[in-house]
Amino acid sequence: MTEFAQRRTMMVDTQVRPSDVTKFPIIEAMLTVPREVYVPSEKREAAYIGENVDIAPGRVVLEPRTLAKLLDALDIQPDELVLDLGCGLGYSTAVIARLADAVVAVEENADLAAAAQRTLSAEGVDNAAVIEGALVSGAAKHGPYDVITVQGGVEQIPQALIDQLKDGGRIGAVFMEGALGAARVGYKVDGQVTWRLAFNAAAPVLPGFAAQRGFVL
Repeated sequence: MTEFAQRRTMMVDTQVRPSDVTKFPIIEAMLTVPREVYVPSEKREAAYIGENVDIAPGRVVLEPRTLAKLLDALDIQPDELVLDLGCGLGYSTAVIARLADAVVAVEENADLAAAAQRTLSAEGVDNAAVIEGALVSGAAKHGPYDVITVQGGVEQIPQALIDQLKDGGRIGAVFMEGALGAARVGYKVDGQVTWRLAFNAAAPVLPGFAAQRGFVL
């Protein structure tokens, strides 16, 4: 077993399993996907630590626990189409690709998007595609989606994204209030989304997902 494979096993045993993530496909995906190839080369040694890994200004790869618990709450099925917003260098997309039928990943940082597509292709992830574009715009022409994941913090979710979610679909994101955050899963029924608290987590707010600040005297 390679050193990174050992670290992957340790990550799952110390960060994922103890966080009440029990679904075998998620455990298997996180044991299999080489997280170290989806972070900047100078960060490879930090790929498996239990915290967010910086990949660009204001952008991170979510800590393993947060991603695993979010995917656990979303309960992605093998026949489902997933929209992965803010895929960064592609780690979340690679993990989700092992759970879903197909993944459409959106990344607005051109360098990250190009690197993500290169790495996913090199790793043989052939049921995922990376689209360069504004995260808040999603990818309507490839939808509607069974599940939408947001790989970072949000203060609000634009209606344009809710519109890309199938009725009966789920959306998961980390909602930030100052330095504190909570992952929530939204369930769409009859066009309306009902949000439920999943667990506490924190991540930098992604471009376009900050709340509009009203002018107050």
